[in-house]
Amino acid sequence: MPEKPRPGRITDLSRLKAFTNPLRVQLYRLLYAAGSATASQLAEQVDQAPSLVSYHLRKLAEQGFVTEADGRSSDGRERWWQVASEEGWGFRESDLDGTPEAAAAVNTVVDGLIDSRSAQYRAYFGQRAAWGREWADAAFSSEWLLDLTAAELAEMEGELQALSRRWRERGKAARAAGDTAGREHVSVHLYGFPFRP
Repeated sequence: MPEKPRPGRITDLSRLKAFTNPLRVQLYRLLYAAGSATASQLAEQVDQAPSLVSYHLRKLAEQGFVTEADGRSSDGRERWWQVASEEGWGFRESDLDGTPEAAAAVNTVVDGLIDSRSAQYRAYFGQRAAWGREWADAAFSSEWLLDLTAAELAEMEGELQALSRRWRERGKAARAAGDTAGREHVSVHLYGFPFRP
């Protein structure tokens, strides 16, 4: 059965290049977590000038990753932003043109994502005592060593995507119902890749 295309799947190199800038990755992640924010609000979180953050948000908007959030501005002067799709974005190197330029862009984006995710986990780990025992006991870091075919790994990825969507929808529904007590943003990082010992 052919793979069903995802709405946020990047198949064009120019779109992928939007994330070769690490600040854009950081802004996208912050905006995704916040739901919506202004360039000034995001600038405070990344310790950058609002004009620079605004520039990078416009670049992300040009590629369809973020959009203006309707109805958020109280005076028409402030510009609110949101991610374009809750599904996020992803890519497969095989969908790109296979040139050295594409390989370099993929390497840059993946390196940036790994750095960003590692920094986020290190920050949590350094602050874990402040989160309290309940959160420290609930947090996890796991590694499983499995013997799979490429097709099985792809099937597993699909199942993990479906599981993540289900939990995301559960959290959204709870927030919409006012059930916010004890609810925090949670980041789950999973990698599946072949290796030879």
